[in-house]
Amino acid sequence: MFVAALSFAYFANALSGSYMKSTITQLERRFDIPSYLIGIIDGSFEMGNLLVIAFVSYFGAKFHRPKIIAIGCILMSFGTFLIAMPHFIIGRYKIETSVRWSVNSTNNLSPCPASSESTRAVILVPISFLTVGCEQDSSVSMWIYVFLGNVLRGIGETPVQPLGISYIDDYAQSENAALYIGCVQTISIIGPVFGYLLGSLCAKIYVDIGYVDMETVTFTPGDARWVGAWWLGYLIAGTITLMSAVPFWFLPKSLPMPVDKHDTSCTPEHTRFIKDSPTMEHKFRPEEPANFHQMAKKFVPTLRSLLGNPVYITFLCVTIIQFNSLIGMVTYKPKYIEQHYGQSTSKANFVMGMINIPAVALGIFSGGVVMKKFKLGIMGAAKFAFGTSLLGYFLSLFFFAMGCENTNVAGITVSYTGVEGLSYQEQSLFSDCNLGCLCSRREWDPVCGENGITYVSPCLAGCTASSGSGRNMVFDNCRCVALVDTQPSNLTATLGQCPRRDSCDKIFPYFLALSVLSSFIISLGGTPGFMLLVRCIKPELKSLALGIYMLATRTLAGIPAPIYFGAIIDTTCLKWGNKMCGGRGACRIYNTSAYRIVYLGLTLGLRTVSFLLCISGFALLKRHIKREEKNAQTNGSGELESLRKEENSSIDCEQFIPALDCNSDRESHL
Repeated sequence: MFVAALSFAYFANALSGSYMKSTITQLERRFDIPSYLIGIIDGSFEMGNLLVIAFVSYFGAKFHRPKIIAIGCILMSFGTFLIAMPHFIIGRYKIETSVRWSVNSTNNLSPCPASSESTRAVILVPISFLTVGCEQDSSVSMWIYVFLGNVLRGIGETPVQPLGISYIDDYAQSENAALYIGCVQTISIIGPVFGYLLGSLCAKIYVDIGYVDMETVTFTPGDARWVGAWWLGYLIAGTITLMSAVPFWFLPKSLPMPVDKHDTSCTPEHTRFIKDSPTMEHKFRPEEPANFHQMAKKFVPTLRSLLGNPVYITFLCVTIIQFNSLIGMVTYKPKYIEQHYGQSTSKANFVMGMINIPAVALGIFSGGVVMKKFKLGIMGAAKFAFGTSLLGYFLSLFFFAMGCENTNVAGITVSYTGVEGLSYQEQSLFSDCNLGCLCSRREWDPVCGENGITYVSPCLAGCTASSGSGRNMVFDNCRCVALVDTQPSNLTATLGQCPRRDSCDKIFPYFLALSVLSSFIISLGGTPGFMLLVRCIKPELKSLALGIYMLATRTLAGIPAPIYFGAIIDTTCLKWGNKMCGGRGACRIYNTSAYRIVYLGLTLGLRTVSFLLCISGFALLKRHIKREEKNAQTNGSGELESLRKEENSSIDCEQFIPALDCNSDRESHL
């Protein structure tokens, strides 16, 4: 029952964590924030975890572990609900649009008003109207609630893993403990699959569903302004997490100790680990009560001994660098699929949940099977992990060749005459064809001209008339379309960006296939790499080594990687949106080529550095293995000599002392 409850808690935590990553683009657009702030929000989970992990891991084991886990699950659910709270207090989602409606719904005002005093007054009214209530909206940034909610999720997750795994190891039979822990870990891998699928489903639903008439929403899920019902998934994930807390309230503080836990073959370390059980007092030798002062005195020499292990330090550095690459890549991969291949947020999340995550899970499992079947030692595990990582690295280089060209946007990626060339200057949005209109440079309401070029707004396309309503609106007499249109008589434009070229759609399936293959191969080395960490250190230092490993990877990879990846991605933005009350909002269009170079370049660049460290790591590992073999031979010959001397002494002893006494002394010494 405990394993089932813990598996459900792992599943709920993994589901909500992966759903957070699936909503990155939605949160950017909803709160009008850049990618680096999203990185801070994403890393806040690790911040909350690190705040209490040492306290909970140490003191939590001395109390009712199932109930502490239940409290952690409740905190996680409250944090998840807190993330969704801004939706209910921030008001309706307002978009920047240049589509203006007249009182008579059958006729629309001209998208290109003339630059006269009367029209200037008409157009400036909505702008001044929008400033009403801005002080209230800007007094507090709503994304702070998302940040605090994720911190609370991190605090609540802290007791689940250390207390849950230790509870299983304490009270399960030795032959079943590994199976139970494996089941829990397997369920936790399934969680992200459902998390991304939930993200895909919610991204299809409009953020204010039920509160607005969908006929008035003039953009589609593929638009850069679309925001799905991100809050709905957090309510579902929070409810599931809250349900996972219920079983732990009814589980006992301790269970009957299995018989095999009383066996005298248990190591002293194992004995100390489970001696707190009340049934163990007469099973093992009584030990000295823990003395905090003595523990503090031993901690510094123990830490110095661990950090003095060059193999461990090298492995730790390699892992931190690789985790920076992995976390940054996974965090922004759905966004990369959206921006680079023109896919909707829903489809990007679906791809992650149904294709990438299962490939990683299969790779981790297969790596463990390979290690068991071929009985890989410490050097074999190192070579296997390095080989799979290197092969995945070379496969990932092909992603550079699977690029799509920038979308043709007049005044940004191409000129109004169709000549390609990037421009970061807002002044380039104006041309002779739209100078007669009173157009705003701030708006992003793209329309697709009949010539295949996207224009930032109907006004900047020079359109003077429109017909239809909602998503079916068509703009006529667009003067800018005539500059590159082969049929000047057809000067129309429709709402939304022009679709990407067919060549980009053909590349996307190959990108998916290569992504699955590289993810599988890289994850093959996950289990052998972790076993290398366990086997390269002394048994008495294992717990401390794993603790420092978790602390270092979370502090130096989990927190900073999403932040600096997001900041670098922000540098490739070509057109920023604007907040309703002024100020820069979320990015509307990126330089596709630059995005690909910085995203893939940073990911593979970090892995290149880790491979350089691996070269020195192999040299240190070989030296370590030779030293251990030499020590083993020396200790073996010494033990054999000691046994021989003891055998001789026992023969001499039996001449004067009864054999029973001699044998008992010899047996206790052995």
